[in-house]
Amino acid sequence: MSFPEPVDGLPLPVLTDLNPDGALAEPSDSMPEPGSTRIRLDVAYDGTGFFGWARQPGYKTIQGQIEEGLGAILKRHQPTPDLVVAGRTDSGVHALGQVAHFDLNADQVDSLVRVKRGRGTPRYPNELASMVQRRLGGILVTQPEIVIRSATIAPPGFDARFSALWRRYEYRIADTQALHDPLQRMRTTWHGFALDLPAMQEAAATLIGLHDFATYCKPRPGATTIRTLQSFDWRRDPDGVLVATVQADAFCHSMVRALVGACVSVGEGKLVGTRLVDLRIERARTSEFKVMQAHGLTLMEVGYPEDAGMAIRAAQTRARRELPEDE
Repeated sequence: MSFPEPVDGLPLPVLTDLNPDGALAEPSDSMPEPGSTRIRLDVAYDGTGFFGWARQPGYKTIQGQIEEGLGAILKRHQPTPDLVVAGRTDSGVHALGQVAHFDLNADQVDSLVRVKRGRGTPRYPNELASMVQRRLGGILVTQPEIVIRSATIAPPGFDARFSALWRRYEYRIADTQALHDPLQRMRTTWHGFALDLPAMQEAAATLIGLHDFATYCKPRPGATTIRTLQSFDWRRDPDGVLVATVQADAFCHSMVRALVGACVSVGEGKLVGTRLVDLRIERARTSEFKVMQAHGLTLMEVGYPEDAGMAIRAAQTRARRELPEDE
């Protein structure tokens, strides 16, 4: 995948020394330690029964379950690797295209690719990435809500968090004009009023660009709220369900659900579409719209540059983000 063209004339963003979700950055090297191997995981999950992505003592989380699986297959070759993720999803949020990485030391690599023989026939293929996917998937079979879609050897400079160019989410709402499908209830918010799609689409378009989205983010100490919203579109699917597609270089905490909630207020006729820009300029939390429920939100895809650009992108992401003077 190549670097994207500017969106609506916008330049590619200059990013921040904070994490893509707005939290203070933890120390993280783009390159694994000498002698170790970096593995990229592409992961899908139903977030309904989890307390979000990030590992938290006493709570069931996606990261916690995957790391427990890694610990099981590497129990004789500790320490258990730590996962670094592209975007830390909240409780109840789903993913089809989450990306994470971890590093294996030389001893761990050897333990996974060592060919076990019975009567001279290899029991497993001697390929590290396929072995990781097979062994980890076998452990997680007791957690059917989590699927390791692929495991690959990461290219030099790859960092799941800092090398990402963009994250794309979808939010699904079934209003009174849509089919309320019980099989989709855990990933679709049911809404009791008819919503005005053209008004919501027009309002969403006013927010695209590099801005301070403090109004649409849950504040975190030391976190930046400056983001480049690359696209924000609404459509109805064949069942009439309203689907918001939101893409940005990165997102602040609860930003997508707040943006969607603001557009829903416009669709209900409670807010004029142009008010969304005024609220953004005010840079203050407001009660004029509601942040939407988590279960309607799914991380669809994370975009990366071509392999040669991974390290460059990671370095850019750690640079200080600033607004244009007219902001």
